[in-house]
Formats: sequence, C-alpha cells, structure tokens
Amino acid sequence: MAAGTIEMDNERLTAEMAFTDEASVVIKIRRRLPDFLQSVKLKYVKLGYGYSCKLPTTVVVFLISAPLFIAAIIQLTGTRIDRFSEFWTNRVAFIDTATGLTGLFLLLLVIGLHWAMRPRPVYLVDFACYKPEDERKLSVDSFLNMTEECGGFEQETVQFQKKISRRCGLGDETYFPPGITSKPPDLTVTQARREAESVIFSTLDALFKKTGVQPGEIDILVVNCSLFNPTPSLSSMIVNHYKLKPSIKSYNLGGMGCSAGLISIDLAKHMLRANPNSYALVFSTENITLNWYFGNDRSMLLCNCIFRMGGAAVLLSSKARDRARSKYELLHTVRTHKGSNDNSYNCAYQREDDKGIVGVSLARELMVVAGDALKTNITTLGPLVLPLSEQFRFFVSLVKRKILKMAGVKPYIPDFKSAFEHFCIHAGGRAVLDELEKNLRLTEWHMEPSRMTLHRFGNTSSSSLWYELAYTEAKGRVNGGDRVWQIAFGSGFKCNSAVWKALRAVPVGDGARSKTNPWVDSIDKYPVKIPLA
Repeated sequence: MAAGTIEMDNERLTAEMAFTDEASVVIKIRRRLPDFLQSVKLKYVKLGYGYSCKLPTTVVVFLISAPLFIAAIIQLTGTRIDRFSEFWTNRVAFIDTATGLTGLFLLLLVIGLHWAMRPRPVYLVDFACYKPEDERKLSVDSFLNMTEECGGFEQETVQFQKKISRRCGLGDETYFPPGITSKPPDLTVTQARREAESVIFSTLDALFKKTGVQPGEIDILVVNCSLFNPTPSLSSMIVNHYKLKPSIKSYNLGGMGCSAGLISIDLAKHMLRANPNSYALVFSTENITLNWYFGNDRSMLLCNCIFRMGGAAVLLSSKARDRARSKYELLHTVRTHKGSNDNSYNCAYQREDDKGIVGVSLARELMVVAGDALKTNITTLGPLVLPLSEQFRFFVSLVKRKILKMAGVKPYIPDFKSAFEHFCIHAGGRAVLDELEKNLRLTEWHMEPSRMTLHRFGNTSSSSLWYELAYTEAKGRVNGGDRVWQIAFGSGFKCNSAVWKALRAVPVGDGARSKTNPWVDSIDKYPVKIPLA
C-alpha cells in the first residue's frame, strides 16, 4: 500500500493518502498543531525577559547601593576621603569608634538583606510512580472486547473506539481499576475511593521507605486530581492515613486537567520559599472509575481510549542539608492560562450528552488551542533557558520582523536542544507528540520517554511527566548538571513548564529495591517499535 502526505498550512490540516490498489485511494484529513514557533507576541517575550532579569537586578542594586552607603557615612561622620591613603602610613589617621560601628552595621545590613531576598533553592529529594498489580493489565484487544460486551455502546461507536485504540499509541500492558473491568462495571464512589487509596498509599509507602523521611516530618501537602473530588478530600485522606501533624499546610487541587501536576509543583515551590527549612509532598493522579463514559458521543469517547490508571508522589525540600542527597534542583516554573478565551475554555469540557450521561468532551479545536498555549509558554520560557547565542539570533530576527517590518525576513526558530538534555512532554496522545516533535525539531531519542510512557502506561494525566522522567533514569541517561524540561497542557486551557537541574548522576537501577521506579522490570524491552495507524 503506497502512502503520501499533503500539508495544508493555512487550514492547519494534514491530508494522508493511502493507495489500496490502482483504482482506489483512501484520504484521511486530520488537524495538526499550528507552527507556533513561526509567530510570537512581543508581550510574552518581554514577560520572559522580566523573569530572567530578577537575579541580575538584585546584583546590580547591591553593587550600586554599597558605594552609596559608604559615601553617605563618610559625609555624615566627617571622615575625609583624601586621608584614606594615610591609613597605611600615618598612625594619626584613624576612624572613630562610632564611624567604624556604623559602617560595619550598614555592611552587615546590606549583606543580610541580599541574603534574605535571594530565592531559596528548592530540591527534589526523590519521587515515586505507581505501578499496579499485573492483574490490572488489559491489552488493547481485551479493552475492545470489554467495550463491546458491556452493551452500553452502539455498533458505530464501538468501531470508532476500535479505530482510535489502534492508532493512539497505547500498548497491551496499560492498567484499569477493578470498578471498570468488573462484570457488570461497578462505577461507585466506594470503588473510586478504593482506586485512589490503592494508588496513593502504595506510592507514598515506597517514597517514604526510600527517602527515610517520616510522614510526621511533612510540612506542606499538595494533591491534584481533576475529576474525583470527594468529601473529605484526597489530601485529608492522606493526612488521616499517615497521621500527619496538625500544623500541616494541605491543598487539594481539582478540575485543573493534565497540567495540574506542574501547578502543584509551582504551588509547593512558593510555599517552601515562604516556609524555609521544610518538606513538601506533592501527589498527582487521576481517578477514572467514576469518569468512565458509557454514552455514544464521539467527542467524549476519546477519554475512554487513552486515559489509564496511574499516579506519582514527589518529595521536595527547602532544607540546605538535603542538597547532597537530592536528585534535582528546581530552576524555573512558567505557567500559561488561556481561560479568558472562550474557545480555549470550552475545548475540554465536562458535561452531559443528549441522553444525560456525563463525560468530558474534547473539541475539534483542541489542537489549535494547545498550539496557542504552547507558543505562549515557550516564548515566555525561552529567555530563561536559552543560551545567549540563541537568544541573540532570535531577538535580531524578532526586531527585524516585528519592529523594523522588514519584508522577506524568515523567523529564527530557537534550538531548545541547546538548552535541555532531556524532554518530558505530557503523553497526551500520539498526534500531539508527533506535532511537538516536528515543531520543536526534536529527535526520536528526545521523544522516546514520552512515546514509551504512552505505550506502556497510557495517558495517566498529570502524573505522566514523572513516568517519563523515571524512564530516562532507568535508561541511565541522567548525569550531573543535565537540564530537564517538563511541559504539560490541560483543560482551562493551560500550558505549564518546569525546568530541573540534575545535582548528580542517577545510577541505573536506582529505585529498584524500593519500587519507586515503575520501569525497573521492563526497561530492557524498550524502546519498542510502535506501528503506524
């Protein structure tokens, strides 16, 4: 079967042609991400440079203020500048006690202010990903058989799910909770709680065991789960189970989509900087028991085909002594929210279908909305992470095109491979990963953690980034000084980034005995060849 592809840039469509024989041809039209690096808005470039200028500004203010303070003291105390040279040759020259104490006090004051105002480092001590029991595995064929046998879907929608499942990039070892696989399905709050308890408690047990940190030492707790928000909350469930201290600062984030994991990291970062010498525990998960869709609206059936069981726990610290044993230091977080635009707000929306069945509808404009959010986020992040050479080329191109209005000047697309050694891109689906690889000019090696995570575990929502980083570690690719870019997008519409710096090399097999790395027993089989749809 011969095949070809035609790009239609203005419509943001791709036409895929397959010639079945001499007399017939099959044409498939699919939407793709806009080439978001070809056009940028100056306000987001300015925002990025505003973030990057905070530290240099502190240094400049210090260098300017110190001489001014010294000059002011000289004027107030009457000390003469022309007699400074006599301090080394003439013992008569002296500074009285008041002047000396005043100068020393101001010097200590400036140093103290500078020390207090500096951003406190946030360390990632370790993290753990949930790996369910083998009996929770379900192959693609078994999933499709379950879908057909349940009797809740029309034949047309069964065929639709078969087509999506064959081409979305998932393999035969993804996991489902028992509430969905039981016959008949048991989609109750009780089963949803059991799913949450299984994911959360087993993952946290492994993390506490590996790090040696006791639950009573946790000062800050942040939990995010978009679609399952019971009362008491999931964060309260953790507090109760592990008997965390009464002064715990706990937060439960709901309805924030697949990018909520990095929102939790950003929140924990600010809390740690406001509460120094503390531990923060972040747990990211999604609960699919109560959010399985048994209707026939195609826009809602996509979630059934790609979302799977998973979760991840991350231990962060603002304790200086933890630097020596931590894996990473958090360098930057950049958050982008496009919710003020109606198309962005509505593109991933929980609602009832025409028969009153609740599901999450994914609009056709999702790819375009995602591209716009990604463009904004990347434009803001660029000045923070790109080498000066890349920033200069990008800035010159931008000035020529946006300010000087020079015709025929092609936009310069920065090479983000020069800023990062590793990429963890949310495994939201095969089509999105394909377009991001193309737009960011990444290689198959850079995309491997995301593609293999999608194949092995499916879309685990906000926790997928940690499965990807765990894959990179299990392959022995992380060395001291390496930079990791995590980027995720989700409903709202939001796109968020986190940049980490590896503080040490992570040895192969790290996390095997403590069961914090879900890849340890299967990493040798990967990467695998994923067949084209």
